[in-house]
Amino acid sequence: MRHRVALLAAAAALVPAALAAQTPRTITAADYARAEKFMGYYTNELVSGGPVYPGWMAGDRFWFRTTTPRGGEFFVVDPARGTREPAFDQAKVAAALSAATGRRYGAYALPFTAIELSDDGKTVSFDAAGRHYACDVGGVKCADVGAATNRGRGFGRGGRGGFGAPAGPNGGPPLNVSPDGKQGVFIRDWNLWVRDMATGAERQLTHDGVENFGYATDNAGWKHTDQAIGLWAPDSKQFATYQQDQRKTGDMYLVVTNVGHPTLQAWKYPLPGDSDITMIQRVIVNVDNGDVVRFKMPPDQHRTSICDDVACSGNTLSDAEWSPDSRTLMFLSTSRDHRDEHLRVADAATGAIRDVLEEKSKDFFESGYNMVNWRYLPGSNQVIWFSARSNWGQLYMYDLATGKLEHPITTGDFAVLQVLRVDSDRQVLYFTAAGREKGDPYFQYLYRVNFDGTGFRLLTPDSANHSVQFAPDGRYFVDTYSTPQTPAVSVLRNDEGKEVVPLDKQDISKLLATGWKPPRSIVVKARDGKTDLYGLMFTPTHLVPGRKYPIVNHIYPGPQTGSVGTRSFVTARGDDQALAELGFVVVEIDAMGTPMRSHSFQAAYYGHMGTDNGLPDQVTGMQQLAKRYPFIDIDRAGIYGHSGGGFATADAMFRYPDFFKVGISESGNHDQAEYEDDWGEKWQGLNVRLPDGTMSYDQESNESVAKNLKGHLLLAHGTIDDNVPPYNTLLVVDSLIKYNKDFDLLMIPNVHHGYGAATNYMTRRRWDYFVRYLMGATPPFEYLMKPPANGPMGR
Repeated sequence: MRHRVALLAAAAALVPAALAAQTPRTITAADYARAEKFMGYYTNELVSGGPVYPGWMAGDRFWFRTTTPRGGEFFVVDPARGTREPAFDQAKVAAALSAATGRRYGAYALPFTAIELSDDGKTVSFDAAGRHYACDVGGVKCADVGAATNRGRGFGRGGRGGFGAPAGPNGGPPLNVSPDGKQGVFIRDWNLWVRDMATGAERQLTHDGVENFGYATDNAGWKHTDQAIGLWAPDSKQFATYQQDQRKTGDMYLVVTNVGHPTLQAWKYPLPGDSDITMIQRVIVNVDNGDVVRFKMPPDQHRTSICDDVACSGNTLSDAEWSPDSRTLMFLSTSRDHRDEHLRVADAATGAIRDVLEEKSKDFFESGYNMVNWRYLPGSNQVIWFSARSNWGQLYMYDLATGKLEHPITTGDFAVLQVLRVDSDRQVLYFTAAGREKGDPYFQYLYRVNFDGTGFRLLTPDSANHSVQFAPDGRYFVDTYSTPQTPAVSVLRNDEGKEVVPLDKQDISKLLATGWKPPRSIVVKARDGKTDLYGLMFTPTHLVPGRKYPIVNHIYPGPQTGSVGTRSFVTARGDDQALAELGFVVVEIDAMGTPMRSHSFQAAYYGHMGTDNGLPDQVTGMQQLAKRYPFIDIDRAGIYGHSGGGFATADAMFRYPDFFKVGISESGNHDQAEYEDDWGEKWQGLNVRLPDGTMSYDQESNESVAKNLKGHLLLAHGTIDDNVPPYNTLLVVDSLIKYNKDFDLLMIPNVHHGYGAATNYMTRRRWDYFVRYLMGATPPFEYLMKPPANGPMGR
């Protein structure tokens, strides 16, 4: 990057000789280079095959792309015939495409990762060399049929696609396209416009939008884009959205580092405790005539039941669902503190509102795990509702007319995670859940159950973590399953769970040949001495007998996710194994206060984010591991994390100063009063003034306990982080200076919450810090990370 500045505050004390004597005094560049080979940009390239991401076609057929020892290959699957065959003759298509473009392409190094196959299976089309080509599958000829569609950009090694929103007119704001593909809405000057996708003609739909009170605007404080947020009706004639009122919302400011007068960035960023936060006035816009139907209700909070934005995914309005006839819209109103939920139905023609049901929580309500799980069933006059009222996330059937509970659909001490498909005709629903089967309680499985609660059935029997993708009509699904230790297997199953076609398997033989090994699954007891906690442990591939290794905790405390992340197979989890190769034991533990288990487990430290943060579990878990594995040196304990993990890292250094000796805190939200309103007010509660005059958030902040620092702490932050503004870290810096504490500070100019081009630099600095202060060795001077030129981080 153009500018890179390290602000180092104060020199650190020398590591005691007794600790340093156990390790080499110098770690060489060759040691770093060997460790770097365990980074994902190297290990990923040693795996062929992979998870299957289907491109569904008519008749439940689909194509997918995978990698083989030869390179990228495309296959087409026909469930009715039970076949998996090459999608086209790649050698001949490569030759025909080379002739058409004047460029040379290899059969298994084609310049595209996404294709479209004609219904008759005779033509394959794709983008290449900036144009769109159509070829016969036999590769006789490829024809240039127009401009590139830009579909398939972002497809990964396994062929997964993320098309995103189509570009707007003349490179303007992105379009939110109607279900029939004929129209796209976008924002201009705070108003909603529509564009005819065929002719390009534009027409203004709303006229009363003004600055900071605009239609469909996307601003959650931490996220702010120019995409139009809303939900199209099935008839492609109505667009459910809102007019977002930010006129009294406070601003956030950042300054870009450059030569000359700095550039000021400013946007609306509400904070916990603000008297005025962002509100939305719900509307339905008739796209044919521009009529705006305003809902007959007070403005709603800018909230949803599943994430800290009204659009949890892309440009789609969350917590809203149209009826099939496009006459009514069901939606959920969430209170500011996420404790009170109102499920409502709006008449699309009049804006009249009818309350269906209400649920209150003593702490926070969520409607599922990373997915809204309630479902609108106007055909049967019912609604499927998700609740953790039994302490476990379960599904319930309600009468739509009366709002009364009819019966539970699922019961038991396990967690329903995501409702993936609802078959109203057959009265069957399909969902993922965790904790019902023996083994790792975080493994996700697919189940089906009838609306009346009968017919409960497991559809993915293998003991592993399952990822499921249904065909559009629901008759088949692709099941990809793996564990942290076993590579992925993908099969096609029917809706009864029967395997129809084997699809693909990951081959990790080349990876294993390098000496790579998977992390070890671990189980420890929580602070109560009873509850099992699960995690992963990374050790050097060559443990030296009799040697003791420092232990490093890689933390993310929750509450919306945990330290471990996916239980599926991945070749690298950040730099955990690479760091271990330098001579550390690295652990990730999902402490109490993280999701996918009971509600009480997730809410374990509700209201006590700073004074708890899951740290009692992390400490006792590490101590248990040290007793179990003699090679762990518990007297040399370190910790690091990013974002919420950065918050927890500094918290650990301040509240457990005699246990954690070294910490690296990256981009931490150290004070929830300085982070966007929805996060803190959901997990911490409202920030209110206490009888003694202090605010309820004060004692949960890191700057309030920074005076306790004893060990070595490196604080890092991007200077234009518009998710967690850098003032979060500077508040801690200010407190550390006030108490005359030594620490290190790295401010990275002009980077956001992720460090972008400075990511490798930050990784190297992290390694240096642990090597120097936790291991007691000397790191190589300014080692340069070297991702391959053609690797994911080298492109």
